[in-house]
Amino acid sequence: MTPSGESPRGEDGARVPPGSTDDGGGGPVTTEASKPAEAGKRVLGRLPRVPFLVGAGTAVLLIVGALLFWRAQSGVNKVALSSEAKGVTVIVAKPSTFRPTRRYVGTLEPWVEAKVGPQFVSAYVETVLVRPGAAVKRGQVLATLDCRNVTALNQAVAAQATAVQTMQEALSHEAQRISELGHGGFVSPNEIEQKAAESASKRSQYLSLEAQRLESSLRVSDCVLRAPFDGDVVDRAKDPGAFVRPGTALVTVVDRETIRLTADVPEDDFGAAAPGTPAKLRIVATGEEQTRPITRRAPAADPSTRTVHIEIDMPNPDHRIPVYTTAEVSVEVGEPLPATELPLAAASIRGRKADVFVVSGGRAHLTTIPVLGEAAGKLFVDPSLAAGSLVVLEGRTLLSDGDAVAAQQAGVEKPSATTPTSATAEGRP
Repeated sequence: MTPSGESPRGEDGARVPPGSTDDGGGGPVTTEASKPAEAGKRVLGRLPRVPFLVGAGTAVLLIVGALLFWRAQSGVNKVALSSEAKGVTVIVAKPSTFRPTRRYVGTLEPWVEAKVGPQFVSAYVETVLVRPGAAVKRGQVLATLDCRNVTALNQAVAAQATAVQTMQEALSHEAQRISELGHGGFVSPNEIEQKAAESASKRSQYLSLEAQRLESSLRVSDCVLRAPFDGDVVDRAKDPGAFVRPGTALVTVVDRETIRLTADVPEDDFGAAAPGTPAKLRIVATGEEQTRPITRRAPAADPSTRTVHIEIDMPNPDHRIPVYTTAEVSVEVGEPLPATELPLAAASIRGRKADVFVVSGGRAHLTTIPVLGEAAGKLFVDPSLAAGSLVVLEGRTLLSDGDAVAAQQAGVEKPSATTPTSATAEGRP
């Protein structure tokens, strides 16, 4: 230990300044004042490498950015899309003829229909013997009603009529005998007339009771409901136990041997729907198509709808056609007109005109032409659109008037670049 306040000494006994170190080997003595100078020398030795690294990194970033920019620019289309030809599919307009057709929607109705039910009595339904689809014969029992009170009333009226008839016959015989006595002067004429009047009164009473008995008989018959004609049951409205009144239908029967197609046509087509005019029919339920003449036409139009009623009779002996179904009626009018035929998809129809794109000289030209009509997915236009014209079918929604197009005809396959020619396929160079 050194005394307090004295500087340390080296191995040779010399004093060592504060902050200096002696390694004991006789080497140079390092002091605190010499350390900053040595650190500065080391920093100055490294300074030339920093700008080089920064410059190199910047150059790399610039090169990478330039490459990315070149790659992005190489994928950009420098040609305007409007100047490129647009791929479309075209069809060839065909020459054709068109005859105006009127189309109506009609209903297939049975020749005869009956809603069977009571006409005179109110009673509970006792039995219903048929269901929809059953074939019935005329006079066949369809349903019965519980009419015990009506039967009892009919028997009572019949008994009263029999009693009055018996009394009338007795009075008639008595009046005849008194009349014979009057010839001999034994009976006064007044008494003879009274007996004859009494006999006539009883006869009138008897006839009145007979009428009542006939009415009650009708009521009794009304309790048994029968088929009015041969036909088919299409509806069963009531079941046993239901209470019915006069006019209530229990069973509906139709005759389908002959079907009436009924339709209402506008008053403007009164002449086109004349009786005897052939009409094409399409039955929606079965898909069947027929051609039948118009059978009947009403002589007047309906005041509220201004339509004329027509009917077409259709034989249906095998009952294959259901009734109360829909049928389409087509009637041709006028004479066939020259026309150009197009698919409906090739035109935009507005009223009585159609817009189409006609390809000519590698460009699509918007053309407006009058429409004559359409049928079965085909559009018939005025012959001002020449037959053989190339009309755009697919891709027209992307076109404007005058656009350049690359047309491909519908139904014709585009030749592939990889498809070998016939010469190559045969092995010729």
